[in-house]
This record gives sequence, structure tokens and C-alpha cells, in this order.
Amino acid sequence: MAWASTPKVVLGCFAFGVFWIMAVVPVVPFLPIGRTAGSLLGACLMVVFQVLSPAEAFAAVDLPILGLLFGTMVVSVYLERADAFKYLGHALSWRSLGGKDLLCRLCLLSALCSALFTNDTTCVVLTQFVLEVCREKKLPPQPYLIALASSANIGSAATPIGNPQNLVIAVESKIAFGKFLGGVVPAMVLGLIANTLLLLAYYWKKLRGVDEDAESRQAADTPDLGKSVAASTSTPDGQLRQEAGAPPLPRSSSSSRHLQRASLIAINEILRLEPKGSGHFQVPPHAELQDTPQASLSRFQRFRKKVWKVSVYLVTIGMLVAFLYGLDLSWTAITAAIVLMVLDFTDATPNFSIFFFGGTCLRHWLHQVSYSLLVFFSGMFIAVRGFNRTGAPGQLWDAVEPHARINTAAGIAILSAVVILLSNVASNVPTVLLLGARVAASAAATEGASVKKAWLILAWVSTVAGNLTLVGSAANIIVSEQASRMEEHPYNLSFWNHLRFGAPATFIVIAVGLPLIQG
Repeated sequence: MAWASTPKVVLGCFAFGVFWIMAVVPVVPFLPIGRTAGSLLGACLMVVFQVLSPAEAFAAVDLPILGLLFGTMVVSVYLERADAFKYLGHALSWRSLGGKDLLCRLCLLSALCSALFTNDTTCVVLTQFVLEVCREKKLPPQPYLIALASSANIGSAATPIGNPQNLVIAVESKIAFGKFLGGVVPAMVLGLIANTLLLLAYYWKKLRGVDEDAESRQAADTPDLGKSVAASTSTPDGQLRQEAGAPPLPRSSSSSRHLQRASLIAINEILRLEPKGSGHFQVPPHAELQDTPQASLSRFQRFRKKVWKVSVYLVTIGMLVAFLYGLDLSWTAITAAIVLMVLDFTDATPNFSIFFFGGTCLRHWLHQVSYSLLVFFSGMFIAVRGFNRTGAPGQLWDAVEPHARINTAAGIAILSAVVILLSNVASNVPTVLLLGARVAASAAATEGASVKKAWLILAWVSTVAGNLTLVGSAANIIVSEQASRMEEHPYNLSFWNHLRFGAPATFIVIAVGLPLIQG
């Protein structure tokens, strides 16, 4: 593709640069508007600078991809409501044989869930559970958080609904769900095994857990905290202070300080719930919004609730079967979402809904859909289309394309290196949008090359490349953010801790999986 006019190239590259900065570094000091607004800003600049006309900008928005993304998110919300992820979480810790066994289970569960319910959803649901299991079993969180995110990315490469870039590839390439699955699953299985073995080797000593005897000795040496805690209060600014005459809090160990803080939080919570001049506790205002306890439901209501859960599972299985049968991905996902909404009985009166199917609220569950992600994608489609119009991606590909043919091992290696670099610099979805059609066209013009294999190689490499750095994948960011925001025992997964394992593991997993991609 030839270069556009100089003003269009300069302005188009500037608009795409704005989009890229806001997408990769969402907290920009001078413009803290976030990823979604940054995506719309980049799209708007493409139209304002006349790189695209308004009609071309609207045409750039890929509605089938947005429909597929919306449908799968709605289905995931209802599966969470039906306790599907809760049951999977119980399977994770059932009869665990130790830290290493738990790590292997987590890798398998994370990969399986990601292939069926997207990697982002899997990380959102399982991060808190993983941290709770680590705390209960006295295991370090870092290996398990990295295992969760990396396995989720690897597992999501196997299906068109596993992650957003695969959605783009499935829609643009028109590869059937079953053929996509069969082409990538062998690479995914071997890549998952390799990633798990690397995790076990890298964190072997840490997976032994905390020395419980040492903790017991520390606890025995710690003075009695009863009087100290009773004499302590919490100041308005959140800092702990001692009342006059109270003995100072012991500071001999971090574990004792954690015990003191937990006790103080519990006491303050009790004092907050107890009104002045009353001997009874008040019920927190949000308690009445919680689901009705299972024990208080009648037998008929419990039966109806089980029927609703089974219906959710059957609809989800039906959606996956329809995918394998080759039906349209977008409309299949939207149909499954609509069926689940109908089963919600939202139009009935609240009492009837609670009586008949356990009581759910359509507005409440639709509120959990990430509409900001849909808006982000819309802006991204326009920004990428405008960047393509400048001719810059075409010129870059023209320089690389003669050396990146997929009919040779060296060509596949060069193509993979380019995709890994762009996926971590420009994010994986824009990389697929920029390179997808060009890689397919190059494969079509190369003797002995398969267009289908070119698309699947792009899916495999762009997905696993997200494991390289902490910001390389949305799943990594979700795990890191949720772990750091835990109310109790938060954990900070740093960029460098992730990179030390992610860098070598990413190249090894991609390398062992590439020969198994079926074209």
C-alpha cells in the first residue's frame, strides 16, 4: 500500500499515537481519562483530521465482533450467577496434595475456563479465590497469580471465544469453530504442559509453603495482646493510637502486627454496628440486598433455583455445540444471551420472580457486562482503520514480508518475533487488526503455504505473547489489580517479578507450540 499524502500521514500517525499511549498507559498524568475515553479520542481525531470520513469511521466498527463479545460476556455473567465458577473453585482445592499439586490444578483449570469463558472472565473470577487458598494453606501468592494469568492466556488461544483477538481472527478469517479448535489445541496442550513445568522448576522452593513451626515459635514469643488491643482505638485518619496509660503495642514481628490490625478492625466493625444507647446490633444497610439464604427457601423454591441453574448450563452447552456445528458465532452468542434473559423472568413481578426462579434482576446482571470494553473496541476499530489509511503499516509489512513467509521455519520465526514485539508495544488486538489481512494475503501468494495456518499462527503467537510482560495482556493486568486491591492481605505483583518468569517462558511456550499448529 502506497503512502498517503504527507499531512494525512502525519496527522493519522499522531491520532494513532494518542490512541496507543492511552491504551498502553491508561493513567497519563496530563490526561488521566483512561483507556475507553482514550480510544474514543483517537477515533475522534481520525475524523477531525480528515484521515477518515464520518461514514468510513462508522463502517470501520465491526458489529459482528461486538455482538460476539457482548453475547459471551452475558453468558459468563449468568454462569457466575449459577455458581459455575464456585464449583470449579471447589474442584481446585478438593483433596489437594500440597503446593505443587495445587499449582498444576490451577494451570489446568485456568486454561480450560479461559478456552470456554474468555481469559479475562476467568481471571476476574478466580483471582480472589486463589489468594484465599494461598492464605489458608500458607503458600506464597506470586507463583499462583502468575500461573493463573499465564495459563489463562495459553488456554484462551485454543478457541475463537477465548480472547478478543481470536474473535477478530475468527470473524475475519471465517474459520469454523471446530477447525479453529482442532488447529490450535495440540499447541495449547503442549504449551500448557511446558508452562506448568517451567513454573514448577522456577518456584520449586517457594511451593513448599511457609514454615509453620517458625510461625508457631513467633506466636509463642509474642506477648499477650488482649490488654493492648482492648486499649487501642482507631483515629479518624486511620492511624492506630494508644490511649493514655495503655501498654504499647508489641512490634516484635510482622505476624503479630497483622494479628493486632485484624483484631482492631473486627472491634471497630462491631462498634460501628452497635448504636449508642442500645444493647442490640444493627443489621448493615446492605444486608437486605443479599440473596436469600438457601436454608430459608422452601423446598419448592430450592427446586426451582436448581432448575434455573441447570437451564443456564444447558443453554451454555447448546451455545458451544452450535459453535462446533458451524453456526454464525455472533448470532449464536447473542441468541444464548437472549434465552438466558428470558429465563430470568424479569418482566414478571418481583415476588413471582423470587418465588419461581430464585429471583434475579436483569438490570443488575446486565450492569455487570463491560460496556466500556465494547466502547473501547469501537474506538479502536476506527483508530486502526485510520492508521492503515496512512500507509505506514503497509510499508512496514512490505519491508518484513519477504523474510516472514510461513512456508519456512526461518520465516515463521521472523513473523513470530514481529508479532511478539507489536503485541507488547501496540497490544495484541491492534496487532491482529493491522497484520491479519496482510499475513493471510502473503500466505495465499506463497506456494506451499496455508492461509488457515497463517491465521492460526497469528492467533497462537499474539495470544501467548501477552505473557511476556505484565502489561502485555488484559488478563495479567486484571490479576495484578485485583490482587493489590484485596481488602484483606493484598498482594502487589510487580512488573519485574512477572518479567523474570514471563520473558523466558513466553518464547519457550511459543516455540514448542508452533510446530503443532495444524493448517
